[in-house]
Amino acid sequence: MTATTAPIPSTLSANLVCMASMLIWAAGLPAADFIIPLLASEQLTALRMGLAALALLPVWALMEGPAALTRVNWIKGIFVGGLIGLGAWLLIIGQARGGAVTAAVISATLPVVGMAIEILLDGRRVTRGLVLGIILSLAGGLAALDWAGGLSLGLGAVFCFGSVVTFTVGSRLTVTSFPALSPIGRTTLTVTGAAIATGTVALIQVALGSPLPDFTPWGPAEYGALLAFSVGSFAISQLLWIMSVERLGIGLSALHINAAPFYVMVLLFLLGHGWSWVQAGAACLVALGVLIAQGIIGPHSFAKKTS
Repeated sequence: MTATTAPIPSTLSANLVCMASMLIWAAGLPAADFIIPLLASEQLTALRMGLAALALLPVWALMEGPAALTRVNWIKGIFVGGLIGLGAWLLIIGQARGGAVTAAVISATLPVVGMAIEILLDGRRVTRGLVLGIILSLAGGLAALDWAGGLSLGLGAVFCFGSVVTFTVGSRLTVTSFPALSPIGRTTLTVTGAAIATGTVALIQVALGSPLPDFTPWGPAEYGALLAFSVGSFAISQLLWIMSVERLGIGLSALHINAAPFYVMVLLFLLGHGWSWVQAGAACLVALGVLIAQGIIGPHSFAKKTS
């Protein structure tokens, strides 16, 4: 879905919502590093989607009434949500096989994938400003990464790129497939659909002999990390993300993901870790790319329609 031209105040608020989404998502990354080794990827994905759905469903019912939950197309919601759940699962698998650096580098391609989808399906106009904005966002995202651990372009990278594609398509369909729903309705429907789809896969695996998760050694730290990874880093972040995609489009919203390393650094700085001027400068590159790509600053007169 390509966002139409909006007044600067509206565009600014949409960008602030997207920044908040990325900040909350980034805050959950340390929790993800902690919790991923403790559970099988299919079970972790199902738990994450399920807890996110349980957090969102009461909010939707309170905001729009319980009847709103019965007036939607749940079959379509499960299909679209299944793509989002698949993307989350592929990212866990890719990070486990290729490492955190590989996952971060491949995730930085999200703006490219988002723009490509909008150009192919929505006829988004290509401008020099748009191309420059994408380049700056990618440069900022890559410059901000901690490259310790090395980059692997093997099977892990393939899984990570599959995650980027399926999550991007799923996010776009969340907006375009349910035009009559509010952001909370769209998000809750597809997150619940993701929970149903991934939960079914996890149950089938258990029925085929996979062991059940053992929560006996878990304590407050493990449960807290799981909640942060699911309710915070997914449920709340996804709601804000869908709100921004609705107003900016998937491509422009995706530019913000490359500022996530800076947000992580700021959060760690507040907890007593060091400040990185490299990551701060990289975040400025991403911000500049966002402004140029949206035509807020930079060239405006080189647009051409792609066929």
